[in-house]
Amino acid sequence: MSRLHDVPLSALDLATVTTATDARTALKHTRELAQHVERLGFTRFWLAEHHNMPGVASSSPAILIGHVADATTTLRVGSGGVMLPNHPPLVVAEQFGTLSALHPGRIDLGIGRAPGTDQRTARALRRTTGPLSVDDFPQQLSELTGYFNGTEELNAMPAEGNKPDLFLLGSSGYSAQVAGLLGLPFAFAHHFSAENTLPALALYRERFRPSERLAEPYALVCASVVVADTDEQARWIAGPGALAFVKLRSGRPGPLATSREAADYPYTDVERLIFEDRLASQVIGSPRTVEAELERLLEDTKADELMVTTMVAEQSDRLRSYELLADLAGRSPVQGSSERVKTEVEV
Repeated sequence: MSRLHDVPLSALDLATVTTATDARTALKHTRELAQHVERLGFTRFWLAEHHNMPGVASSSPAILIGHVADATTTLRVGSGGVMLPNHPPLVVAEQFGTLSALHPGRIDLGIGRAPGTDQRTARALRRTTGPLSVDDFPQQLSELTGYFNGTEELNAMPAEGNKPDLFLLGSSGYSAQVAGLLGLPFAFAHHFSAENTLPALALYRERFRPSERLAEPYALVCASVVVADTDEQARWIAGPGALAFVKLRSGRPGPLATSREAADYPYTDVERLIFEDRLASQVIGSPRTVEAELERLLEDTKADELMVTTMVAEQSDRLRSYELLADLAGRSPVQGSSERVKTEVEV
């Protein structure tokens, strides 16, 4: 039996800026992609939070979530995630309470405990020169949920009564244990922490306690996936994402290169090793290749939901990758939105 056909399919996006585009185009492409995956039958569309990165335009997830939710009708839209140490819980509650009131039943709040940026930028976000620590994360999370539940002294209008669907995000065992103890769904970042996936999920399930929200564990796994008509084409269009990882590792983040720029880049021996290792950690290939790898991933992780992120330079390649993936998963395009998506893409 195919697990790929059985689990919900969702998408994570970073509003990627390329060497051939700008931030405005990246945000337009994000909206188009959301409409595209909605038509393809995807369940969720999440936006990441990153700061001080020239190649990523999703620095304000709450604003972008509202924009995407306005442009779609059935898709659940959310954060993947809001990095709670960067923000006062009161502000997050107000923002996502507003989003939930505007789009009832469609907003997800994925919460992470990492800063999602460098130390200097994190200090600028928090407006403090004190030591940066995530040790107070449980207290921040408790305060945040208190605003939605109406148990805090302050009123985070309109949070109470407009609670989004809460997920805890993670790439290690710490968040897995917190999610389990609180009885929350857990979203694991397999796309950049593959070596920790199985241990973290085991901890989550081991520590899980039933809650009002969940009677049983719910694990979402996010993987980096690139699908094309052939293995060779998929590897070609996946090159820019691997080069972006090389540059990030060396402290030189920038706009996403084109496939030609990635192929012609003068890699050192060490950079070539990082590049190849990054490609190997992703699911890249023809439909047949990708199907086999995703089935193996789902079997190994026993994930309840699969989320994918696809970092390629050309919007047409990205849309095509999601089409091929939806076909592998047996999704039937939703009628009624095709023309709208076509119009948006062609504008």
